[in-house]
Amino acid sequence: MPNPDELIVDIAALVESGRSSHMSLTVVTGGAVITGRLAPEALWRQRVSEVLTDSSDLGEFSAVFATPVKKDGPPTHLHFHVARILQGTVGIPETGGMYRVAIEDVSAWTVGDFSYSDH
Repeated sequence: MPNPDELIVDIAALVESGRSSHMSLTVVTGGAVITGRLAPEALWRQRVSEVLTDSSDLGEFSAVFATPVKKDGPPTHLHFHVARILQGTVGIPETGGMYRVAIEDVSAWTVGDFSYSDH
């Protein structure tokens, strides 16, 4: 989206304000469907840093995510946690992952998340 959808920017701004991290969203970006819950960037960075810190191979990268970033202006990215990329009848990873999506790259979106069931 050359001009990001004002609604999705407003949703991201409300999440960034820290008032709620319970907003579920599904987006289409680059042909992928990502579904999950949004988190403020600071919380998202903290969680990614914690995961990397626990990794013997990737621990040195945790500091990149632990560094706070102060930005002016509206949000430019969505920060998903407990998120999945939908592929056929499954969500990858099953337990949910951490994804950062540029708002300008979102071509379609809907409120809520999708999950599959064997029932």
